[in-house]
Amino acid sequence: MVNLRYIWRPFLKYGQMIKLEENTTIYYQGEVGKGFYYLDKGSVKITLLTEKGAERTVNYVPEGMLLGENGINKEPYLTTAVTTTPSVLYYFTNETTLKIYEEEPKAVILFTNSLLYKFRLLAEIITFLNLPVEQQMAHYLVKLVKENEEFPFNQTSFARYVGTSRITVNKIIQKWSKEKLIDLSNQNIYIKNISKLKEIRDQNSKNIGDLDMLMLPLMPLMPL
Repeated sequence: MVNLRYIWRPFLKYGQMIKLEENTTIYYQGEVGKGFYYLDKGSVKITLLTEKGAERTVNYVPEGMLLGENGINKEPYLTTAVTTTPSVLYYFTNETTLKIYEEEPKAVILFTNSLLYKFRLLAEIITFLNLPVEQQMAHYLVKLVKENEEFPFNQTSFARYVGTSRITVNKIIQKWSKEKLIDLSNQNIYIKNISKLKEIRDQNSKNIGDLDMLMLPLMPLMPL
């Protein structure tokens, strides 16, 4: 995953820089795409409206990553993206992307890798939506650390992320704290024993496959 960060930085000269305030919607789920974005500074959350009509926060985009790749070629966005802090993004239209491909052929491989990774990530997230809360929490903690290296966050934001009550999250957090799996500091959560959290994440998950493999960067694709 870390290898996918900043891969698009060499092409920022082609994009349109956009500065957005906190809590600004970048694109909506189902909206016809006109291009994609690169997060240069700030933070963006990705939400998904489930079939039951519930909105779930399913990811946080770290700096240096693309978002909205599935909106290329006028395809509808699969999720909604909202800034959580003042942010700086670069916007790439379909026309701009074609120009990049013509002038920078390696960009095709880099973009395709990022797009495929996001499809795999979304499939993984959907798989976890109906699993027990403790298993979901373990999964999201491991995923966020893999993606962001360090990602302290409080119990309220975590409850929104998992899609359950703060009381439920707090009970599990206190249990993990006593078991020394995590540390609590100023209401923030820090992982101490990632191996044990992976065990909780993987319990009764034989049909999910190798979750660590899902999180690995894709190998470069050979051009057709």
